[in-house]
Amino acid sequence: MTPRTLLSVGLGCDRGTPLATVQTCLHEALAQLGATPADIVAVASITLKADEPALAQLAALHGWTLQWFSPAELAAVPVPNPSATVLRHVGTPSVSEAAALLAGRVPMSALLVEKHKHRGPDGKNATVSIARAAASFSASQFPTHPSDVS
Repeated sequence: MTPRTLLSVGLGCDRGTPLATVQTCLHEALAQLGATPADIVAVASITLKADEPALAQLAALHGWTLQWFSPAELAAVPVPNPSATVLRHVGTPSVSEAAALLAGRVPMSALLVEKHKHRGPDGKNATVSIARAAASFSASQFPTHPSDVS
């Protein structure tokens, strides 16, 4: 039996994006890898989204602890798809790609899904990027069910 690939996920979204849009975006990105939410060991976004209901709801559904990175931390990470628009709005050229790499403690070469975007029926956008988490990650370090969170 081969060990499963542990994944880190970076999330981004428009302000007020519904949970369903973020979930759809995540599931589409995971499907590209043949992966499931059970493979995720780290999830992160930008500090400016720490009060975003859909991100908190998604984390609660899966028992994940969200990591938050400042715009400066994210801006220091080289990514394949920097955006001048994102830079203008939040102070970093990347949220999801940089967050996935920082959360996974890996270089750009570990990025498996680059900046996957999904626009919901209400016009709100979500973005998901997925990286292979560092080999030093242990799945037991991260809660997988809400009951595991102390």
